[in-house]
Amino acid sequence: MGLLTGRVAVVTGGNQGIGLAIARAMAADGAAVAICARTESSLDEAAAGIRAAGGECVPVVCDVADPESADAMAKTVVTTLGVPNVVVANAGIAGAIRPMHELTYDEWRECLAIDLDGVYLTFRRLIPGMIERGSGSLIALSSMTGKRPLPDRTPYGAAKMGVIGLVRSLALELGPHGITVNSVCPGAVAGARLDRVVAQQAEALGISVEESLRRFSDPAALKRPTSPDEVAAACVFLASDGGSGVTGEDMNVSAGLVMY
Repeated sequence: MGLLTGRVAVVTGGNQGIGLAIARAMAADGAAVAICARTESSLDEAAAGIRAAGGECVPVVCDVADPESADAMAKTVVTTLGVPNVVVANAGIAGAIRPMHELTYDEWRECLAIDLDGVYLTFRRLIPGMIERGSGSLIALSSMTGKRPLPDRTPYGAAKMGVIGLVRSLALELGPHGITVNSVCPGAVAGARLDRVVAQQAEALGISVEESLRRFSDPAALKRPTSPDEVAAACVFLASDGGSGVTGEDMNVSAGLVMY
């Protein structure tokens, strides 16, 4: 018996990176998982991989920044798998990496729309069923950048700080209904996205890629990036009975880069 046996989980951005690691971990622990993203081909490939490993997985095309798309996703999940026990709002983008005064308004809004509005739109239509049942776990992916400044990342930092505020307020709203609400704050997570961000930041600051990577990893207590699987393990814990007494928290998974 896995920690999530008999439960239904939804993971946005579940087609790659951290989201795929979370979906795989939850399926491996027994959950029936719906993975959501904008690209159908990558969703189908990710779902096939989860099923090949013995898990139950349903791909659902969804743009979390589009209210109609997010609402349709919620309806599909409930119709196909039932009211979810766990919803992980993971979908996000790194956003533009430049001084704020050089950003276009469209660049600013795109990051806020996906990284912050997307959490609201992911959760809102799935909460009523959880309230009716009297239980559930909502998890939003924030970031270490939601807790400490990072140069040239103002829209991303604003969005991720906003996620923490959303989670704390929602935890108070939903606590009387037996629903926990938490955020997970990864540090620098090894993978293709970190590689892109490191390269973009190196270009923006006029430094080498190696120096850019050191700026992410050297300040951490463990002197390394975290792995997607480490972030996934934290999400499984929060979604399980072991995490039932944890709510309103922003859990760091940062190799000791952030300790508050």
